[in-house]
Amino acid sequence: MGSPRYRHLIWDWNGTLLDDLDLCIDIMNGLLRPRGLPSLDRARYHALFDFPVRDYYQRLGFDFARNSFEAISVEFITAYDARRGECRLQPGARETLAAVGATGITQSVLSAYRHETLCEIVARFELDGHFTRLLGLDNIYAHSKTALGRAWVEELGLPRHDLLLVGDTLHDLEVAHELRIDCVLVAAGHHPAERLRARSERVVDNLAALRGLAWD
Repeated sequence: MGSPRYRHLIWDWNGTLLDDLDLCIDIMNGLLRPRGLPSLDRARYHALFDFPVRDYYQRLGFDFARNSFEAISVEFITAYDARRGECRLQPGARETLAAVGATGITQSVLSAYRHETLCEIVARFELDGHFTRLLGLDNIYAHSKTALGRAWVEELGLPRHDLLLVGDTLHDLEVAHELRIDCVLVAAGHHPAERLRARSERVVDNLAALRGLAWD
């Protein structure tokens, strides 16, 4: 095992460690079809999905004058929570977490997922022991995790060059920029490789390819 390049690694959860892409598409199609709106396949989802989620819903064609953003969010999250047990970890997630930890790098999760549910699902996969902290939002609307991340970085008290954020969307890149820390994006989740590589040179195809970026 080589030497760590960083002292602490901050993980995104949905799409990065948890493979929930197809579930999100299927649930959203269950909301779109009854309203007569075009359904999603992977290509269309990858082209339209973004943060804030409110803007993504508008691009899908939801009329907030008929159904509020809050009501649609509740509908989506209720269906997601009922089926989240169908999700699996991304290939290599357990091995990568173990390999990072073996170098002495500490790890945490920073997610736009609701905090209580994040803790439950991480525990279900028995991954708790890998993380010093799980940080999720206090609501279901997935606006942004920047403020949460800023507070966590301050609490860690480490130099910014010792921190690395790993995510799967351009929002993760934006959060890292706001926090002034390095970022690696994994093109296996909610944004495709071409969108990620248009904005960043540090993009890998899967978790196994992180080796050499977080540690030598």
